[in-house]
Amino acid sequence: MTTALTILGIESSCDDTAAAVLRINGSDAEILSSVVAGQTELHADFGGVVPEIAARAHAERVDICVEDALQRSGLPLDQIDAIAVTAGPGLIGGVLAGVMCAKGLALATGKPLIGINHLAGHALTPRLTDGLDFPYLLLLVSGGHCQFLLVEGPDSFRRLGGTIDDAPGEAFDKTAKLLGLPQPGGPAVEREATKGDPRRFPLPRPLLDRPGCDMSFSGLKTALLRARDAVVAEKGGITVQDRADLCAAFQLAVVDILHEKSRRALIEYLALAPSAPAFAVAGGVAANGPIRTALTQLAAQMGANFVAPPLALCTDNAAMIAFAGYEALQNGQISGLDLSARPRWPLDTSAAPLLGAGKKGAKA
Repeated sequence: MTTALTILGIESSCDDTAAAVLRINGSDAEILSSVVAGQTELHADFGGVVPEIAARAHAERVDICVEDALQRSGLPLDQIDAIAVTAGPGLIGGVLAGVMCAKGLALATGKPLIGINHLAGHALTPRLTDGLDFPYLLLLVSGGHCQFLLVEGPDSFRRLGGTIDDAPGEAFDKTAKLLGLPQPGGPAVEREATKGDPRRFPLPRPLLDRPGCDMSFSGLKTALLRARDAVVAEKGGITVQDRADLCAAFQLAVVDILHEKSRRALIEYLALAPSAPAFAVAGGVAANGPIRTALTQLAAQMGANFVAPPLALCTDNAAMIAFAGYEALQNGQISGLDLSARPRWPLDTSAAPLLGAGKKGAKA
């Protein structure tokens, strides 16, 4: 990094409308502002993100978030060097709202426009926060995505495995809905799990009996539903303790799956003999305490530096999009005003498509 640049980032791929201003001078990166407008209250009654509601909210809020981010940064728009925007993957209505806003700003100011893969934003965040050198291993684990990526360069990603169906974040949300807990489901299930017995309900660990790093969470979600229904049939309902035990059992199953699949991915990565081995985790589910603890211990056991960005940069945000925009700009990658919004956009185009990849949000 040798060129001082100030980048405006815009993110709107799921249910967070975000804008941020990032300044990079040499090896120093400073987040001058980061604004995130969530939509939790809009989707609370539906047990998941409703695409039509999300798209409308993004259209209403994206320009407000941009204005707020610029004001907080203390910079006018004409002092921004480039505009980076999530162009996919995600819920198409939301992505389109962000892309159209960015296009308008680029057209009005003559600033370079850079379309960013949302997954690349997450994948490159450990470079923004910790200055990691390539290559490093990343577990991207969120509401819509779960995959192991070998990050070999700013635009070079090799997928070692991923979910073949639901992502863990979606499974957490559906578990919360099945047990009458509020959304977002991840924090609610984690809180309940602290009061439960994780061994009471023997839930499965799908795909652990098969080689490789692919994962599956749909069957785990179904098993939890059946365990809940069995308790209801026996008692006529579930108690507070039943619910806590179910949450604890579900969370432990997710931890076990991610731990074992991460171990396998680390074996593949370490076989490359990287000079500074690093295992990073990003995405909203990375905020889960037991998951972080398990992965931290695993990395230490296998001799890799564990990197987990601050929680505010694990969930969807625009600072990561601005940084990915900087990396792209350094490589001469600039988009035209014909930039399209893409609902699906794999990072590793040589790998076979994952059934669960690119699916962010779920209509209840």
